[in-house]
Amino acid sequence: MANNLTSALDKKLVLGEDSKDPSSDAKGGSKDDKSLVVCFGEMLIDFVPTVGGVSLAEAPAFKKAPGGAPANVAVGVSRLGGSSGFIGKVGDDEFGYMLADILKQNNVNNSGVRFDPSARTALAFVTLRADGEREFLFFRNPSADMLLRESELDINLIQQARIFHYGSISLIDEPCRSTHLAAMRIAKKSGCILSYDPNLRLPLWPSEEAARKGIMSIWDQADIIKISEDEITFLTGGDDPYDDNVVLTKLFHPNLKLLVVTEGSEGCRYYTQKFRGRVAGVKVKPVDTTGAGDAFVSGVLNSIASDLSLFQNEQGLREALLFANACGALTVTERGAIPAMPTREAVLRCLAQVADKK
Repeated sequence: MANNLTSALDKKLVLGEDSKDPSSDAKGGSKDDKSLVVCFGEMLIDFVPTVGGVSLAEAPAFKKAPGGAPANVAVGVSRLGGSSGFIGKVGDDEFGYMLADILKQNNVNNSGVRFDPSARTALAFVTLRADGEREFLFFRNPSADMLLRESELDINLIQQARIFHYGSISLIDEPCRSTHLAAMRIAKKSGCILSYDPNLRLPLWPSEEAARKGIMSIWDQADIIKISEDEITFLTGGDDPYDDNVVLTKLFHPNLKLLVVTEGSEGCRYYTQKFRGRVAGVKVKPVDTTGAGDAFVSGVLNSIASDLSLFQNEQGLREALLFANACGALTVTERGAIPAMPTREAVLRCLAQVADKK
């Protein structure tokens, strides 16, 4: 596996002033790039307590960190040596420009980023309390990410993608919902593989029923879906997330190429048209679980983007999922999502250490 996955990281800068030219040599923007992963959705500022295990009210201070699951995935793919781009909207403010620059610094094509002069960049306060529950407080009334319009889509960037990846938060409000659906149509028509991580954030939805309905409204269009145990329970109305029959009868659909169920440190389960199984997790000492799922998705998508035969090759898929498990594991050993996304070399070292212990 190490031989298949090893490559030097591309250190070229992403964009110049003429970054909107789709034929530019910007990383993730070249017409010759056949393995581009384009991520669509929200990018925001997470404020996390400077100490762990406290509620938001108890936190003595907060540290700002770039966040938003689709943006995390885009950075994760690039950090692994892959090619990625991001499409979304931020405020025409200091935080918005900071986020666009972070994408550029991480070799993500940011030509699809738009700036809204009338709305602020979204903010989220997030903590992991002592009881293990995550607590969120969002400031988006509305925030810029909710206001992306179809006319603002970077269609050229979408059409260049091999994989088009998105979540469900961009389905909550208009006009972003219609823009999201339009982007999916463009991607599908262009022959892209559609990748979906629902990334359930209940506080953002009007109700549980609205969340369930909204998330499932585009379910059957995805080629790849990544879902957590908790999300299975929520979407199925309380069914056992470990029951293969529940997954296969209620969540697997005829056009799906790959459904992955993540189980945190325990690893993941996979389901395809031809086979299913489980890949054990990589054990580490966790510091901060933020971004672990996004790092996992980055690992999966980066592998598939460079080798579409993985859908039919179970051994190859298992190796790719072990690689993705290691991506997630390494991310929880550091604080924050984007700062903790691992390089390909770090993942391969981690896997070599795991192999040595066996």
